[in-house]
Order: sequence, then structure tokens, then C-alpha cells
Amino acid sequence: DGPLRNSLKRSAVGGISQKMLTTTLRGLERDGFVTRTVFPTIPPRVDYELTDLGYELLVPVGALGEWARKNTERVKAARARFDGIHA
Repeated sequence: DGPLRNSLKRSAVGGISQKMLTTTLRGLERDGFVTRTVFPTIPPRVDYELTDLGYELLVPVGALGEWARKNTERVKAARARFDGIHA
């Protein structure tokens, strides 16, 4: 839904360092999923926006996220079984 400023991205994601956020966004830019626009203001302003390719990825990534939410307990149980066998 339009460009997102860096400070808003950090609050939306939560628990991510500035360095990791920057590295991730640069990778997404490199792969063509987002565009980066720098504005010559003080302090500097940088906006990121999804490209058409990025928008195409929203549905499959959303489906994967939903699958992960639905299966969290099953994954935890599998890890516990594995850890019990390999302890």
C-alpha cells in the first residue's frame, strides 16, 4: 500500500537490528522485489516500495505464513521427538 519509510518498517517487523533490516532490504532490491528511493532531506529519508514482482509474491508468502501458524505445534512436537531421540 505505497512506500514505507525505514522507521515504520522497523516497528512493523520488530526485533530486527538496523543492520539486518538494511541488508535484507538491499537483497530484496537486488532481486527486484522492492524499489529504493532516497530523498535529499535532513535527516535523509529513504522509502521502499514493492515492485510488481514483489506484489506477485504476497499471496504465496502469505500462504506460507498461514501454513506456519497452523502447524507451529506440530513442528514443535517433531523437534521435541527428535531432540529426545538424539539427546
